[in-house]
Amino acid sequence: MSKKKDGYGRKMQRRQNIVGYAFAAPWILGFLIFTLYPMCSSLYYSFTSYNTLQPPKWVGFRNYIIMFTSDPLFWKCIWNTVYYAVLSVPLGIITGVLIALLLNQNVKGMRFFRTIFYLPTVVSSVAVSLLWMWILEPNFGLLNTFLKKIGITGPGWLTDPAWSKNSLILMSLWTVGGGMLIYLAALQDVPDSLYEAATIDGANAFKKFFKITLPMITPTLFYNLITGVIGGLQVFSQAFIMTNGGPSYSTYFYGYHLYNKAFTEYQMGYASALAWILLIITLILSLVILKTSNKWVYYEGK
Repeated sequence: MSKKKDGYGRKMQRRQNIVGYAFAAPWILGFLIFTLYPMCSSLYYSFTSYNTLQPPKWVGFRNYIIMFTSDPLFWKCIWNTVYYAVLSVPLGIITGVLIALLLNQNVKGMRFFRTIFYLPTVVSSVAVSLLWMWILEPNFGLLNTFLKKIGITGPGWLTDPAWSKNSLILMSLWTVGGGMLIYLAALQDVPDSLYEAATIDGANAFKKFFKITLPMITPTLFYNLITGVIGGLQVFSQAFIMTNGGPSYSTYFYGYHLYNKAFTEYQMGYASALAWILLIITLILSLVILKTSNKWVYYEGK
């Protein structure tokens, strides 16, 4: 009798496995066809000379050697991208936390303000770029017109190499609402009992923030730091639409360089090598952040 039950149980288990794999099959096939296969192909193409019109020709590590030794724009785009990421990511995190703190108050109409701050996040990056081109236009733009009315001559935000990267960093704050929403959820998960205990002990608002609020939302900060670094290293659309990598290559980011090599010069092999270097850089930075997270990320219950 027990053998019969065991056989029936194994049969049911196999049936459940088949049903499970059947439901997961679309995702598995999508991953294999649209993610794994392109990644493996790009790795192969990175060791070839390939212009899409002729069969790829194996060249070994020549693309990587040219990249580090002979490409005059490689290190320039590395510097521009690192500069953008180093400034925009922390600035976005700080701004998102501050806005979340403001929107975490129990005030009438707070849902309206939360919607207003989040709304720019769902707007197309192309539309946002066109909007900011008008705002930052040096002669008739909204920002310089406002500065002129208070007696300040505004710079060429997108036409001056000294201001162009900083202008795009300023523009990146436009979409800080996505991170703000995550911080807001984290703030609302902080137990009120901790604040009540701190109040009894005589802690002021600053001590409550640095001793309770900030440690309790460090997992969210960690998540947004990782995603922010990944997004910062992949910046592309703003430079492509607003500045074309200029002026004087000041906004010529890594993603823009990769795009030019792939779809302007049709050097698909070289572009694939650039993509894999970007992947390695992103992976290394993510691992560094992950390894150091034990020193500053607090998980409740540990």
